[in-house]
Amino acid sequence: HAFASLTPARTALVVIDLVAFFVNENDYARGIVPNVNRLADALRQAGGAVAWVVPAPWEPSAMKLELLGPRIEALYRDSGGIGTPRERVWMELDTADIDLYVEKTASSAFFPGHCPLHERLQERDIDTVLVSGTLANVCCEATARDASTLGYRTIMVADANAARRDQDLNATLYTIYRSYGDVRTTADLVTLVSQSHSAP
Repeated sequence: HAFASLTPARTALVVIDLVAFFVNENDYARGIVPNVNRLADALRQAGGAVAWVVPAPWEPSAMKLELLGPRIEALYRDSGGIGTPRERVWMELDTADIDLYVEKTASSAFFPGHCPLHERLQERDIDTVLVSGTLANVCCEATARDASTLGYRTIMVADANAARRDQDLNATLYTIYRSYGDVRTTADLVTLVSQSHSAP
C-alpha cells in the first residue's frame, strides 16, 4: 500500500452523493451503507472528521442542456433533493452534529469554486481523505483525482464505493491505485485507524 499509516486527527472520511436520488434505485449503493457507517464511527471515535457531500442545484447552461438533453439535465439538476444538506443525506446513514455538511455544484467535491470542502478540511489541518459514496466512477473518482492534485493523501475505500456495475467500480479502483492514491477496504481502514489512535 502507498500509505502504511495515517493520523486519525488529520484524516477525513468524505462521503459523496449518498442521497435518495442515487441510492433508491441502486442495490450497490444501498449495500455500502453499513461500511460507510462503520468507518464514520471509527474515525469519529479516533478524533477524525466525517464530511457528507451532497449535490446542489446548478444553474442551467447551454452546454449541459446540449450534453444531457432537457429532461435529464433537469433530473440531475434537482438530484440533491430538498432541505438542509444534512436532511438530504440518505436516511440510513449515521450522521452526527460534529460532522461537516457541504454542497457541490460539480462532479468533484474538490473542484475550485464549486464546493467549500477543501477550505473546511484545511481549517482542520486534514492531510488524508478516505473517499466513499456513489457513483464511484463519476463523482467519487473525480473527487479522488482532485484531492490527489491538491496534495491530500487519498485513499479510495473499495467496499464503501458504489457504481452501477462491478466493472465500473473495478476500473475506478485500478485507476486510483495506479495513479492517484491508495485503495483499501473498510476493515483495513478501521484497523489502521484503531492502531494509529492507540499508538503512544
